[in-house]
Amino acid sequence: EEEEEGSGVSVTPALLKACTGEFSLESILLLRLRGRGIAHLGCLADCSNLEWLDLSGNAIAGLAPLATLRALAVLNLAGNRVASVEPLRGCRSLRQLNLAGNRLRSLRQLRCLQGLRHLESLRLRDPLAHLGNPLCAVPAYRATLAAMLPGLKAIDGQRVAGRGSELFRLCHELDAALDAGDAPGAPAEPPGSAQPWVQAGFWEPRAPRRSAV
Repeated sequence: EEEEEGSGVSVTPALLKACTGEFSLESILLLRLRGRGIAHLGCLADCSNLEWLDLSGNAIAGLAPLATLRALAVLNLAGNRVASVEPLRGCRSLRQLNLAGNRLRSLRQLRCLQGLRHLESLRLRDPLAHLGNPLCAVPAYRATLAAMLPGLKAIDGQRVAGRGSELFRLCHELDAALDAGDAPGAPAEPPGSAQPWVQAGFWEPRAPRRSAV
């Protein structure tokens, strides 16, 4: 759903220079445009070296100007009108993405993020701020999202990768192995078949070596 023409604030060079004090848009690395009634991203594509961008609390629906921001690592789009994140496939450096409080209806709309190898944190729901997306009503959407984007370490602020998940995986594999051993038809190990964990004679005293003359 695109925003209506002529409605809302548009990002202009004058607005960016007033917010940052920078005379060159290419010099802007960090930009905070929270709650400014922005509906059009305008010239934001000219901030080619932008690394950190907060656009939360606006009226943004179209993200096309973000497609060329190769250096962008942190992006906050919470509380907007985004119904498609397709342009974000071009943000190759993206690590943290907040999409809570938008209009995303299907997990399939997030497949375009699969090429973002650095993406570690994705937020679609923020219960403290009462923000979500229609797709958050899907049962176990976090598990599906974790499988679709295996590089994620956090979804909605909850950790899904790292030491904790590795321990969970090891425990799951151990349980599966134990279940397989107890399964009907599994070959039982005959009594006395256990093997020593050291070689025979390991504990026997060795005769002292005689020095050669």
